Amino acid sequence: MDLPRTDDRPRPGLRERKKARTRALIQEHALRLFREQGYPATSIEQIAEAAEVSPSTVFRYFPTKPDLVVYDDLDERMIEAFRAQPPGLTALQALRAGILAGFGSLGGPELAVQRERERLMRSEPELRSAMLDELTRTVHEIAAMIVERSGRPPGDDAVLALAGAVIGVVIAAWLADPDEDWTTRFLDRVDAGLVLLESGFRF
Repeated sequence: MDLPRTDDRPRPGLRERKKARTRALIQEHALRLFREQGYPATSIEQIAEAAEVSPSTVFRYFPTKPDLVVYDDLDERMIEAFRAQPPGLTALQALRAGILAGFGSLGGPELAVQRERERLMRSEPELRSAMLDELTRTVHEIAAMIVERSGRPPGDDAVLALAGAVIGVVIAAWLADPDEDWTTRFLDRVDAGLVLLESGFRF
């Protein structure tokens, strides 16, 4: 079943665009320095100097050093796409469309950032721990989206199970082959896994 997708996101205002550019610039320099010097050896002060901002500005956008790697705006993109889906879709179908639209909206430079983030999160223990915290937050976000569309109460066992299953599909696709460029088959694996969830794994 082909699910409708949407790219009709409202254009953010000037202030939001300037903040997004500053955040992206700081993260770009941070990732470059992490690649050149190593994550542990790179300081917030060095990142601030490279981005031509103050250390306090770095911390305003990224409260902790791991946030410089863990942060992306995919959740916001997926939530917007999820809410734009037709009311006739189930929560899982709308999630599938939202996830595919969110990842599918990444352009070339953004994909390069995702690859660099992915490499660092695999290799640095501190970042793997931070990523687990981020995944916990994402499970709660997905559960809230399911509640929003399904009308089930928060904390419902079925809501929690589905939210966990969806994030499990994404994690399994991400970890499928450590030696493979994750963008090669990542979206295909996510889509196939969500289709299996829809079908109830009848095999």
